[in-house]
Amino acid sequence: MPTQDPIYYIEKVEIEEDAESIDYEEVKCDDDVSDSDAEEDLETALRSMQQNLQSEGMQEAVEIPKATVTRRPEVVDDFIRNFLIRYKMTRTLDAFQREWYELQTRGGLENPELVPDCYVQNEELENRVKFLQREIEKMGRSVNKAGTQYIKMKKERDYHRMHHRRIVQEKEKLFTDIRRLKKHYQSYEPALEELKNKYETAMREKMLTKIECEKNISKISNLTTTLSNYETARASANEVTMSQVKEVELDEIVQKAEQPKKTFVHPKDCAIPIEPGVNPDLNASLPVACHLTKPGGYHQQHSFKAHDLAVSNVALHPMRDVIATVSDDTTWKMWSVPDGELLLTGRGHTMWIGGCDFHPQGTKLATGSGDTSVKVWDFSEGECVATFNDHSHPVWGVAWHHSGNFLASCSMDNSSKLFDVVSERCRCTFRGHSDSVNSLTFLPYSNILCTCSADKTISMWDIRTGLCAQTLYGHVNAINNVNFNTQGTAIASCDAYGIVKIWDVRQVVEIETYDFEPHPANSVKFDTSGACLAVASNDGCVKMLEIEKNKVTELAGHEDGVQSALFNRNGEMLVSVSSDTTVKIWS
Repeated sequence: MPTQDPIYYIEKVEIEEDAESIDYEEVKCDDDVSDSDAEEDLETALRSMQQNLQSEGMQEAVEIPKATVTRRPEVVDDFIRNFLIRYKMTRTLDAFQREWYELQTRGGLENPELVPDCYVQNEELENRVKFLQREIEKMGRSVNKAGTQYIKMKKERDYHRMHHRRIVQEKEKLFTDIRRLKKHYQSYEPALEELKNKYETAMREKMLTKIECEKNISKISNLTTTLSNYETARASANEVTMSQVKEVELDEIVQKAEQPKKTFVHPKDCAIPIEPGVNPDLNASLPVACHLTKPGGYHQQHSFKAHDLAVSNVALHPMRDVIATVSDDTTWKMWSVPDGELLLTGRGHTMWIGGCDFHPQGTKLATGSGDTSVKVWDFSEGECVATFNDHSHPVWGVAWHHSGNFLASCSMDNSSKLFDVVSERCRCTFRGHSDSVNSLTFLPYSNILCTCSADKTISMWDIRTGLCAQTLYGHVNAINNVNFNTQGTAIASCDAYGIVKIWDVRQVVEIETYDFEPHPANSVKFDTSGACLAVASNDGCVKMLEIEKNKVTELAGHEDGVQSALFNRNGEMLVSVSSDTTVKIWS
């Protein structure tokens, strides 16, 4: 038979059954209270109390007692239980409960002791200390953050203060430069006035010379008519003698009218051809660009990186599939196309190179640079054979005369110059533009030099006289490039707002205008047949203009502005160069 567990008692209380020993307190009943008072509500009771107080003369207000909470001191066993429960020591708590109840049952714990106040206070103080430590840590983080922010703001203040001082210094420097430039400009005003007067005088002399020339031509015409009539009327020897005399007189007048002013002649100077050369392409059947005959037009065939910096111009060899490129990295390079094999590299300029052109026989290359110099490079000798430093500002472009003895250049100094390569000196300076001369080219097989300028005009110069033969007006922005077609019958020009114009050389009139705005057009180039025009645009595309159909297609592939583009001789290939340092071959 299993043994029964002993019964434990927490507290033992005996109840006596004798009721006589209990004293009951007698409660007196108020006779004035009626049965209706049982139904009295709270409001009625309060009203009656106030009336009683007023009747007794009590003026003091009734105070409602406040509830108070009496905190009973914590005994030891409760303290231990709370401690064990807080830390979840359930097994220890069960063992404690059993032993504690056993002691209470046996009477071992008569008066349980209270927990001393010091422990309670220590616990409260410990909690307070922990709270204050957390607050201290929080304030420490705030202080560190504030210190970091303060240091950062102090550095920003020092930076802005230094920046402000630098701006003030630059401002003072600019003011000083402006005052110095004003003084410098004032020193140039008399010279400018003098040059202006000389220019006006020269223009008047030019007009007088032109009028005199016209008079002489009219006089020659009259003398020729008189001589013809005289020869018809007389058939004798006397008549022959007189006609010879007249012819001599006419020759003298013509020579006098056409005789140029005497100028210094260098012993090595080459003679400028009096008569223009014969253009073999004038009436020939020329190949049409494949872009017009091939379905879909040109497509990119090959691309290669040519220079370390932007490629500014390209020239095609007159006899071989070889191109020359110039760049802002101060070098020029020769490549075979379309495979892109590097053939030659030239170094000698100290600044960017803006233009290049092959000699008509393909044996030399001319380059113009931002260092104001023009250089001629001989491939057979592998070095620079001539340098011209006549310009005072950067040189934008160069062009060879068809004879190969003369080289023209254009510059930011508002002028163009003609150099004799044999005597290595400047033969003529063409002045007339009022702003930078950006491009130039020769009319094929002639002595006419065409220039375009930032002053929005195109001028054609006779290199024999150094005078401007014609000026074309029509652009409203700076003109970047100008070019003749192969036959020499048309001029194409483009400006800084993307406007392209085509001009008739013989009638000196504008034929057509094409709008590629708002991106600047950097160069224009006709194909051999003159039916297609390639426009190098600053938006990274080459615009292919079919002139007869007035149709435009784009060749996209460059990542930066296209600086120049040209066709090869048979029109099967197009070469474009860009500021993204690459050369692309289209076929």
